[in-house]
Amino acid sequence: MSENSRTASEKAIVNALTIDVEDYFQVSALAPHFPRKNWDAVPCRVERNVDLILDLLDQRGAKATFFTLGWVAERYPQLVRRIAEGGHEVASHGYSHERASAMTPKAFLADIALAKAVLEDIAGKKVTGYRAPSFSIGMQNLWAHDTIAEAGYVYSSSVYPVKHDHYGIPDAPRFPYLLASGLMEVPVTTMRLLGRNWPAGGGGYFRLLPYAVSRWQIARVNRDDKRPAIFYFHPWEVDPEQPRVAEASAKTRFRHYVNLSRTENRLKRLLGDFNWGRADEVFRNAA
Repeated sequence: MSENSRTASEKAIVNALTIDVEDYFQVSALAPHFPRKNWDAVPCRVERNVDLILDLLDQRGAKATFFTLGWVAERYPQLVRRIAEGGHEVASHGYSHERASAMTPKAFLADIALAKAVLEDIAGKKVTGYRAPSFSIGMQNLWAHDTIAEAGYVYSSSVYPVKHDHYGIPDAPRFPYLLASGLMEVPVTTMRLLGRNWPAGGGGYFRLLPYAVSRWQIARVNRDDKRPAIFYFHPWEVDPEQPRVAEASAKTRFRHYVNLSRTENRLKRLLGDFNWGRADEVFRNAA
């Protein structure tokens, strides 16, 4: 997308770029192969990958939100400090990357409160945003929103308004909305087409489909909905050299490893084609 081809409204909109800071072995789909009790024995690659992302952002003068695991923060505190010192938002991805839908309210509160405390202590800044691992707030655990508010967060980005085999609330609002607790939910971006919501906020779709699809979707949301998009990806998605798990199912291997070698260049194009900022600033008064 050339600068001349973009409309004035698209150029004026700042979208929210978000990174879920977890390592390759902490992905939910690979959980059977990497039990949490063994995580400390697995070689980590998250620091190298986040540093690469920080360099890409710095080259473009872009800001982002890093939804960071408390487990990662405790082991790589300097990484969290580099994120904060770069002017990016340090937000929470929980402590142990356990799905909210698999936890009791009490356990969920303990996990997200611990993560918030760890991140604030390291970053020296208030943590206001949270994202549930695997967008694991659905119709069966809507109570989680109240718990997030109870833990002291201001906003959540934990709902994906799509139909998916592992997550999603297809009928949820597509854009930020306030809950009774005062918490603001910022759903990952979707595009409305043919009577349904289509994923337009990154993740595996960004790697699977041609880059032009993501560019078109985000531009359409900016132009037609006149709204900023919220886009996400993971540090392991810029790391084609990560260890491969041959024992994982064919479906999991495809989802996790497809086009890893292309992600970095696609991100460079994405950073050049749109304006990007922190989620807390982009959506400050959105709901």
